[in-house]
Amino acid sequence: MDIAFSDIFTEIAVLLFLAAIFGAIGLRLKQPLIVSFIALGIFVGPSGMELVSANDQIDLLAKLGIALLLFVVGLKLDMHIIRTMGPVALATGLGQVFFTSVFGYLIALALGVTAVGAIYIGAALAFSSTIIIVKLLSDKREMNALHGQIALGFLIVQDIVVVLVMIGLTAFGQGGDVESLQNEALKVLINGAGLLCAIMLLMRYVLPYVLRLLAKSQELLLLFAIAWAVSLATIGVMLGFSKEVGAFLAGVSIASSPYKDLIAARMVGLRDFLLLFFFIDLGAQMDLSMIGLQLTPALIFSAFVLVGNPIIVMSIMGFLGYRKRTGFLAGLAVAQISEFSLILGALGVMLGHIAPQTLGIITLVAVITISISTYMIIYSHQLYEKLAPWLSVFERTIPYREQQKEEAAMDFEADVILFGLGRFGTGIAKILRANNYQVQGIDFNPDLVHRSDSTSHPVHYGDAEDPEFISALPLASVKWIICTVDDPHVSLSLLHGLNDIDFQGKIVVTAHNHAIADKLKLAGAGLVLIPYEDAGKGAAAQIMEMSETEHY
Repeated sequence: MDIAFSDIFTEIAVLLFLAAIFGAIGLRLKQPLIVSFIALGIFVGPSGMELVSANDQIDLLAKLGIALLLFVVGLKLDMHIIRTMGPVALATGLGQVFFTSVFGYLIALALGVTAVGAIYIGAALAFSSTIIIVKLLSDKREMNALHGQIALGFLIVQDIVVVLVMIGLTAFGQGGDVESLQNEALKVLINGAGLLCAIMLLMRYVLPYVLRLLAKSQELLLLFAIAWAVSLATIGVMLGFSKEVGAFLAGVSIASSPYKDLIAARMVGLRDFLLLFFFIDLGAQMDLSMIGLQLTPALIFSAFVLVGNPIIVMSIMGFLGYRKRTGFLAGLAVAQISEFSLILGALGVMLGHIAPQTLGIITLVAVITISISTYMIIYSHQLYEKLAPWLSVFERTIPYREQQKEEAAMDFEADVILFGLGRFGTGIAKILRANNYQVQGIDFNPDLVHRSDSTSHPVHYGDAEDPEFISALPLASVKWIICTVDDPHVSLSLLHGLNDIDFQGKIVVTAHNHAIADKLKLAGAGLVLIPYEDAGKGAAAQIMEMSETEHY
């Protein structure tokens, strides 16, 4: 069924209206918006109603959304995080790509795929979607967590590897020899080094002054940020990299600016709106007409991606000295294949290396893994609780990398232990210290812990959801444990961990409504804070107090 619209504006208007309907239905059915929008793309694409003809315009909006997404992620990183997360990201990223490619290749051969087709399938299974994972982790506020930063690091490594793979395939496909391939690889390395040097010089000598000048107008500052993100994304493509890498570096280049929080806050709405078109475009490109006999191999490959890829990451991270929980949460980031996998398959068809049926298998694996892994990431903590007893094999007897961070948290005496040093938690800590309470802050954000080294309030690294960490805390003198993280799962995990060790002090947790607060009280919370309501009560009390003073 092919429905033609009078103009592009009308088509975009219909797409937005349908997106609102699909999103509302998905919300009603408690489904992720990403799945709803991909389903909309399939519905309006060639496999559905064939409503989309403005492919170029939708693709443009999607690319802008991708650039802004990676730019905002880059804004949240600084050079310390890059230095500390770089080695594990490189080891995990390269290791996962290698082992996934090898195992995927062997599985494809066992299923009767040709050697060349098996190479393409193995490579396609190795790459995960940076855009989807970053969006999900951002929505869950886990980009700053240790597993979020590690996942982002090895996803960026994947993006660079896939670019090199496509350059190599193109060189061979066009009749190039080993020498031409080496020249292309050398060219990419030189371009990358030049780009990094140029960005570092701009960070040091140009960008601080430009941002200070533009900050006099918030609208102009936002416009520059968008232009900077898109420009470096374009330069990244021109130099042989992806737009994701270029946009990410644009964000990193102003991550140390005092204006980064303002820019990120103003850009979120625009980013989410443009990403809508990415997910619609992703669904619309999925051709489901060639499923047929491909369903069985696609299910086998999907099972490998959904289960095997996380196991590979957990194994590598466990070997490197990380806890099983961190490895598991980071490993879920590779439980789906990327839009790059589809591009890689399409390139193989264009070069005559593989048949369209092989691309059909890759496409079907993308549909299955993206849909299922979205739920796995959204419910990652609940999933971990169910599987934790069987995951110890992926953890060293002494997980020394995280233990080194946690050891400092064990050597203190405090009246109050406060989990979560965001704005709300920091405000509580300041007031308690002003009233002579000895407060020890604990946070799961390595960047925040690093910054606290130069501030007056001590913050140690730790995870409120890790029962082993909770049981190791020196609680003899602690009268109160406060958790300001507005996540019921974190609060419940903390309550269960404290109940298991029979903590005798008072426990304070945070919720955003009374229904959740009631559940937390039943689980053992002595007090539940509802930040906005409590702030409103305090503000109203001050207003009434001032009013009474003026009256008399």
